[in-house]
Amino acid sequence: MNDLLKKGVLRLNWASEHMPVLKSIDNRFQKERPLEGMKISMALHTEAKTGVLAITLANAGAEIRLASCNPLSTDDSVALALKEEFGLSVYAKKGETQEEYYSNLNSVLDLTPDLIIDDGADLIAMVHTTRRDAIRNVKGANEETTTGVVRLKAMARDGKLEFPVISVNDAKMKFLFDNRYGTGQSVFDGWMNSTNLIVAGKRLVVAGYGWCGKGVAMRAKGMGANVIVCEVDPIKAIEAKMDGNEVMRMEDAVKVADIIMTVTGCKDILRKEHFEAMKNGCIMGNAGHFDNEISKSDLNGMATSVSRVRESIDEYKMKDGRKLYLIAEGRLMNLAAGQGHPAEIMDTSFAAQALGAEYLIQNHKKLNNNVYVLPDTIDTEIAKIKLESMGVLIDSLTEEQIKYSDGWEEGT
Repeated sequence: MNDLLKKGVLRLNWASEHMPVLKSIDNRFQKERPLEGMKISMALHTEAKTGVLAITLANAGAEIRLASCNPLSTDDSVALALKEEFGLSVYAKKGETQEEYYSNLNSVLDLTPDLIIDDGADLIAMVHTTRRDAIRNVKGANEETTTGVVRLKAMARDGKLEFPVISVNDAKMKFLFDNRYGTGQSVFDGWMNSTNLIVAGKRLVVAGYGWCGKGVAMRAKGMGANVIVCEVDPIKAIEAKMDGNEVMRMEDAVKVADIIMTVTGCKDILRKEHFEAMKNGCIMGNAGHFDNEISKSDLNGMATSVSRVRESIDEYKMKDGRKLYLIAEGRLMNLAAGQGHPAEIMDTSFAAQALGAEYLIQNHKKLNNNVYVLPDTIDTEIAKIKLESMGVLIDSLTEEQIKYSDGWEEGT
């Protein structure tokens, strides 16, 4: 076994040992084989936790093809191990060109899938546009992330969505933990790997105060940063303020920021006017799905020179001598420069993916072509398994309390 393959096997085994919910589901899937004969095309960040999910679905009887949903997020050791040790079809490598990225997505769609598991909705968009030939067998899909869900809801609104989609992102056992605690920790894994610099004492701007932004702000504050939040939603802005953060417009924040992290799911959060006002030495990173939150076209147009100064950091030298820094080419810094979310966090997110796939196969004929939230019963099942794996016992209502909660006459 060569060193790269051995590394991938070790990473897969380590992740599996720390994903008890998915292991519990895998044990049942191996016995019941609920996905027998199904073909599943997947586009997810191709690393160890995703590998455990892919193996679980294969053990349930499905034929799997996996590509990455981001050109820089593949762990090559895991991709090799999935192919060589587990016999899965994987089309992914770290550092894909744009052409290679779409070629790999097309390769997984060549399977003519029954199910699609997506992160960012590129696969789902393709079967509705350039790969109409691959849509004929599709019974439904799962979508992992906020950015993809926004795209899919727009498709559904316009009457363009042609099969039901489960928004795994809106499952409570996903967004309350993955988006908040997962992103919060993994962003700083990417920060440390790429910069080897301290966070404490610096003014750190978080653009976007959704669940991911809240996680980044919470961890930044815990590491000693002075946190500034930029928001467009008045309610989220008030929440950020009440949580103890400064709240500013981006045009003001860039003047004092040492670090800026974008977590919005929207484009051009940092653009020409911000780069013009940004203080010397500011380091920018993105934790949103696509690499368009920080305008690289504006940066390249303004810079007199661009150079790679560390493995995952590019330096942009401005005409006035200021130096601005960008982590991981503006792609997901927690995966492009780190190892992604902790295994214990992805355990519950990918449990939702696995059970969502099973739910779609069992119920797709009853569903309209719309975006659905994972049923609460499945969310609750995942939570119960997770608590059990943590050795945590919780209370339950007595019969009298249940009767009281369901009634209206007794108030005292």
